[in-house]
Amino acid sequence: MEHIYFFTGFPGFISNQLIRELVRRDEAINKIHLLVLSQQREKAEMEIKRIEADLDGMKIAFEIVIGDITKGHFDCSLDVYHELQQQVTHLFHLAAIYDLAVEEKLARLVNVVGTKQVNEWAKGVTGLKRYTYFSTAYVAGMREGSLYEDELELPKSFKNHYERTKYEAEVLVEELKKEIPITIIRPGIVKGHSQTGQTIKFDGPYFILNFLDRLSFLPFFPYISSERDTVVNLVPIDYIIQATAFLALYKEGAGKTYHLTDPNPCTASEIYELFVEELYNKKPKGHLPLSLSQAFLSIRQVRAYLGVEKEALDYFTWKGHFDCSLAQADLTASGIVCPDFKEGVPAMVDFYLQHKRDEEYQIKIR
Repeated sequence: MEHIYFFTGFPGFISNQLIRELVRRDEAINKIHLLVLSQQREKAEMEIKRIEADLDGMKIAFEIVIGDITKGHFDCSLDVYHELQQQVTHLFHLAAIYDLAVEEKLARLVNVVGTKQVNEWAKGVTGLKRYTYFSTAYVAGMREGSLYEDELELPKSFKNHYERTKYEAEVLVEELKKEIPITIIRPGIVKGHSQTGQTIKFDGPYFILNFLDRLSFLPFFPYISSERDTVVNLVPIDYIIQATAFLALYKEGAGKTYHLTDPNPCTASEIYELFVEELYNKKPKGHLPLSLSQAFLSIRQVRAYLGVEKEALDYFTWKGHFDCSLAQADLTASGIVCPDFKEGVPAMVDFYLQHKRDEEYQIKIR
């Protein structure tokens, strides 16, 4: 049977890389429908051309569907909406607001209302073989200790609106598992490619590189916090893409939730040390009190100068540990494993240094 895919979140980096990997893995793909915002049509068309150029002559039909997940029937005509429900076999829902500093109203509109609309559409897809939903491991919010793939518990609090709305959205998708075959993907903090260092924006761990680069005039670099046992789960994009493509097609993956996280993550101190050594061939000295770091980052001008979102600090002091036993077990047959973070640091830093002055990579600090 031919497979017909439907994607939200295109032409985003993860979606376009995932499409490339799926085409390599799934010989039954015949057509891919891409739900695209009207203002992103030109960018989407350019990305499709790049994908087609990478397919080595393989013939895959791409169709852009102009629409919006936050609106009823995706803001499409009813004919298109229902026609897609009769055709699609595999749904990939990646559209979301990923900004840690996002305002609550926008986060709720896209992440929660948008997912509700996608779910409603999915329930009417007559030949749906799999609905793959892109969540985040950080639906755990402020829960700490060991965090398991089969858990979806409401924490006492969240670090930001991104986490809260992704939790609420995942609850909606989890409830739908009773009706249709769903695979939920929970990545850790996504970083650049493990071998090339390529990424599309400098957020997450790149805030540390911004911080160190902007303060390169200092005679030494103090640790930002005295915490020594906080781990930060950074996962390269190539692992996320390869693992998602495999699990989305894996027969036993239906009904499961996977942590695509590093089973052996580095501590925040280790990451900081690795970056300082790679950048300056030095080791950090002393400690800058966390309270002082937070105070500095509460000043917009300081945040802008350093290129750091204040919300990012929360991830370098939070003490949660993601158990990814199920993902590791189901990926065994594929040979896909999470690369060692330490081995990817030189490529990561090299890519950063090449592009640190390119505005397209730096996010706007508010």
